[in-house]
Parts: sequence; structure tokens; C-alpha cells
Amino acid sequence: MKPAHKDVSDLTEDEARAELARLAKEIAKHDRAYYQKDEPVISDAAYDALRHRNAAIESRFPDLKRDDSPSERVGAAPAEEFTEVEHLVPMYSLGNAFDAGDVEDFIKRVRRFLGLDEDETLALTAEPKIDGLSANLRYENGELVVGATRGDGRTGENVTENLRTLADIPKTLKGSGWPKRVEVRGEVYMSHDDFAALNERQRKQGKAEYKNPRNAAAGSLRQLDPAVTARRPLKFFAYAWGDVSEPLGETQLEAVERLDAFGFTTNPLMERVESLEAALKVYEEIEAQRSRLGYDIDGVVYKVDRLAWQDRLGYVSRSPRWAIAYKFSPEKATTRLERIEIQVGRTGAMTPVAKLEPVTVGGVVVSNATLHNEDEIARKDVREGDFVVVQRAGDVIPQIVEAVKKRRPNDAKPYEFPTVCPCPLKTPAVREVNERTGEKGAVRRCTGEFACPYQRREHLKHFVSRSAFDIEGLGGKQVEEFYDDGVIAEPADIFTLKARDEAGEIEPPLREREGWGEKSVSNLFDAIAARREIDLWRFLNALGIRHVGETTARLLATVYGSWDAFFETAKKADDADSSKRQTLIDIDGVGQVAADSIGRFFDEAHNAEALDRLLEQVSIRDAEAPAAESPVSGKTVVFTGSLEKFTREEAKARAQSLGAKVSSSVSGKTDYVVAGPGAGSKLKKAEELGVEVLSEQEWLDLIAG
Repeated sequence: MKPAHKDVSDLTEDEARAELARLAKEIAKHDRAYYQKDEPVISDAAYDALRHRNAAIESRFPDLKRDDSPSERVGAAPAEEFTEVEHLVPMYSLGNAFDAGDVEDFIKRVRRFLGLDEDETLALTAEPKIDGLSANLRYENGELVVGATRGDGRTGENVTENLRTLADIPKTLKGSGWPKRVEVRGEVYMSHDDFAALNERQRKQGKAEYKNPRNAAAGSLRQLDPAVTARRPLKFFAYAWGDVSEPLGETQLEAVERLDAFGFTTNPLMERVESLEAALKVYEEIEAQRSRLGYDIDGVVYKVDRLAWQDRLGYVSRSPRWAIAYKFSPEKATTRLERIEIQVGRTGAMTPVAKLEPVTVGGVVVSNATLHNEDEIARKDVREGDFVVVQRAGDVIPQIVEAVKKRRPNDAKPYEFPTVCPCPLKTPAVREVNERTGEKGAVRRCTGEFACPYQRREHLKHFVSRSAFDIEGLGGKQVEEFYDDGVIAEPADIFTLKARDEAGEIEPPLREREGWGEKSVSNLFDAIAARREIDLWRFLNALGIRHVGETTARLLATVYGSWDAFFETAKKADDADSSKRQTLIDIDGVGQVAADSIGRFFDEAHNAEALDRLLEQVSIRDAEAPAAESPVSGKTVVFTGSLEKFTREEAKARAQSLGAKVSSSVSGKTDYVVAGPGAGSKLKKAEELGVEVLSEQEWLDLIAG
């Protein structure tokens, strides 16, 4: 049996970095096996577990996210045997839900994003998630011109002639009124009966059998000879679209009905629902029919029905905000919950972790499980001493599904979530209230900040991390050791380490400690000395201000250019009437929440004193000055709509590097609005104000000059 991987909650920073490298390599290997060779070597559940472990580590260590992170990638590059086809609109993957609570959270997120009142109906469509091979069909003037696989989400394999052999795919659209150009998307699959018949023929001909219907469908579609595909009983369900020259309707349901009218087969189990209860009922009904459908499904997909709302919701990373896949139940096991421990993170978040009697779930030994927050504990009525059902899904820090009430010990008492931090100071812990919405946050946080030893230790680990000071030889493990021994208590102590060690103030001296020697200590001191001069963005990120991660730190460094310029603004960020605070909020990518955090950080006396001591030890390099002579230097730019030639972050970064200011809102001071497909209110306001509107290509032509 393979050794179990360490729980995400127990990883050190160095271990997390190594684990992310391993996962990136392993997931890429499985993507090639699945998308290119149609020969997956692990189950879907095992593959999901790899992706979710990667996501969980990135969530805990956001600064370690790799450039080749699987969380930014969909599928795999097209195989060399096929020519490439660029999708006019990328083919995104779906985010996953693994229990009813995840579906409820999805609906709440959508409502919050759209600003819907409680009494306003949010309709969803619900349909089976087909376990097949995604395909994109481009029609022009009603004729099929190109058919392609998903590929890496942006570029797929040209399998047009193979797709033409499927009876479910019309070569010419039926009826009338279809758009001049439309990308129809759906799933190529094989029924259970056809799969059994195909494998019977394979056996009689002495050929290898396919492992499952999905492999058979993918292998059949990706034949180099279309005649082979024509002999395979492939089917196709249409359920979505990409680029379209004119809207298919106002709702998801209406648009899918149009696809049906064009001659496509759509799934008869698709329903429109208007509540969480109705959505979950459809899930239960479809799951109950799963074994009798005659084809493979692995969950239910929910989509916001109103297409205008889909456009407003947009996309995040590799997934749409307006859709989610509720996967069928993963592997589960039952064990005893021995105790609940509270872990305190860098931002003071108190996370309850269930300590379990070790149990094997899906081939992995599990001893810890997340309980998320105190509301989750109360909702599930989980108590110390309970037998609990555990599943490995979602966070690969496994989740507790429920307590087995029939096996509950007589002396088990409801868990009382602590209202003080478990640190020796017993600092009060509170649930913050959003001043704008009045809603109480789900997470209880210790209010001690740097006074809390748990937060101070996590702050120090963040301070030396890769995207902060990045001091070679001083990782998370060494920081914990030095902190626990009283050698380092705050960032400035790192830079006085050599002087204190040589003066005999550290006992025992570093060179006499386990794992250290003359050479390693000398190397550490050299590495620390090399970081006495630091880039502005690294310094800002290292401070560990809540809501100011690496991306925001880089943005602030670009906008302000120097520490003095930023510091002058930061000192006023807590003043609601300050013009400097308003300029901070106006920076696209910063906003009010981050501005509030910056204000609180610099207004706190302990932070200010620690910062003064740190600034005595280090100097901060100004950010590289933006191009002074660029065509957009000094101009204010707003990006809106779905950008296709670059990501929003790439667009912002390029504009700022050329000396432009990127804003999130259109005003009379805006010089350019760069509008992609789906641009809405910002485009309309630009037109009303007479602001110059550019397409993506016009923007590229402008900055090229």
C-alpha cells in the first residue's frame, strides 16, 4: 500500500512547495492520459482528490502557487496527431459541489454577487452531468464547418470529419432563425448497451477491450480514420454554446430548447427550479435513476437560468461563477472523533479541526478532518466522542459528513466554540460584522494580531516565504523552531540574529543547535544580509496585511513606486474623509475591503512599533518606473467585458507597466474604455460620457505604438 500523504493542515512551507511541484507534475501526467490518450490510470474520484489537494495547499499557502498550477489549467494540450483549432470562446471547466451545503453556498454566492433581495427568485436549470468527451461544433450560416475536442480549453483537436459521422450531430441546422455563427457544445458518449456490444466485437477480433464507456467514446472519436469512428455507436447531448453572433434566448432553458429545435438531442431530464429544496430534489431524483439511464453520469449541473445574470457573474480562474457540478457521493468511512482542536492562522482565523481515530478512506489514512467553522459544528451537531462519517472530497483535508447519532456516548455534550484564542494570552475572539451588509462573518478571529503568539509565528513564516523576503535556509520549519525558542519574536529580530549570536545573547549558540553547524549558520547569515535591500512589492507582501497578497502588493508597488509614497497614503487609509484613502480605493484591484485592512494595520500601535524597528534594518528599493514615453502614460483606462486575447490581470499589469492608471469605474476622468464581448453598464456609461471606447485589438495597436 502506498504511504499516505501528510494532511494539508500539517504541512510546513517547504513541504507544501515540494507537494505542489509533485501535484503539478502528476496532474499534468493524468491530464495527458485522460485528454490525449483516453487511457486514464486513476479513477475520477482519485483525480478530483489530486486537484482538490492542490487547491487546498494553494489556499493555505497562496504565495507558493506555481506558474504551471493545475488550478489555472483546463484539460491538456492537443495531441500532435491532430491539427489545432482555437475555440472562439474558451471551454471552461465547472467548479464542484460535494454536499448540499456546497450547493447552498453556491446559491448564496450568486445572490450576493448579483445583489438580489431575499424575495427575488433565482431560477436555476438542473441537468445530468454526462461522463463523456466534450466537443465544440462551429456552425456558420447553418452549416457545420469545424468540430473539435476541448483540448486545453482554448485550443482543441480538429476532429470535424469524425463528428460528422454522428447521427445526433446535424450537418445542417434544422428549422430557421438560427444565428449566422454559433458554437454548439456538448458531450460525446456511448450507451452501456453499445459499449457492451463494442467490447464483444473487440474480444471476437482478438483486440484489447475498453475499460469503460467514456474511454470507448473518446478513443472512437479520436480515430485518425473517420471511417472507424463511423462504425462506432457514438451519441451526443447538446447543452451549451460558446461564441454566438446573436443570443439564443434570454434564459438557459430557452437557449437549450432552441438547440433542440436546430436538430440536436438535448437531455430530457433537464429541469428549471426556483429554490434550493427543488434543486436538491432533482439531484435525488436523477441519482435514483442513475443505474437505469443507460449511460454514465457523475453528478448534476446547476446553472443560473437568466443569461443576463450569467454575463454579470462572469468567470473566476478556470470556472464560471454561474454554474456548479454537484458530484455524486465520494468514498466514505466511519470512525471516532476523539477531540476538536482550534488552529489559529496568520489572519487570526480560528479553524476547528477534528482529531480522529485513524481510518482508511479511498486508500488514504485519515486522522484529521476539517469542521470549517462553529456554525458548521452546530448545524451537524458534531460532538467530541461521536462516531462520525468521513469523506475525502472537496478539500482533501477530509470532511465530516455527519455524526452517527445512534452510537453517541451518553456523556457527549454539545461543543462550545471558544470565544477566546487558545493562546496563553486568551485574547478575545470575535465574528466580524460586515458594515455594509450587516451580516456576521462565518469565521471567528482572534483580535490579538501580532500580540497573539500563534499569529506572530504565522506572520513570521509568511515574512520569510518565497514571495516575500525569500531568505534561503530560513523556511517555515526553522522559523517555528527559532520562535518557540525565543530567538525570533518579530521580523526585525531576523536581521539582528548574527549580532546577537556573536555577542553570546543566544543560548545555545546557533552553531551548536541540532541540524546546524558553522557552515550552515554562516550561509544563513549571508542569506539574511543579502535581503537587507528588498523590492517594494516583496516588502508590502511580507507585512502580511490582510487582503493584501502578492498580486495586490505588486499592484500597489506599481502604482505608488516608492515606500514613502505608499506609506503616506497608508497612514491616511483609516480616515474616511481622506482623499488619499479614496485614491487607494479607486485603484482597480484594491477596493474598500483592502483599504480598510491597510488602514487598520498602520493604525495599530504594535504594528507601527514593529515596523519602525524593521525599517532600521532594511532598505526598500523603489519599483521599476513605468515607461515614460508610452502612448498611454498618465492615461486612465477601464477594462470591461470578457477579454479574449489576454486575461484581466495581464491587461492591468501591461497597462500599469506602460504608465497608465487602471480604474474599476468609468468617470469623466477616464481616457479609454477597452471593451470585450459582453460589456455592459461600463460601456454604456462610457458612451454617455463620450469616453473613447477601444476593442482589444485597437488597444493592442495603441500600446504597440
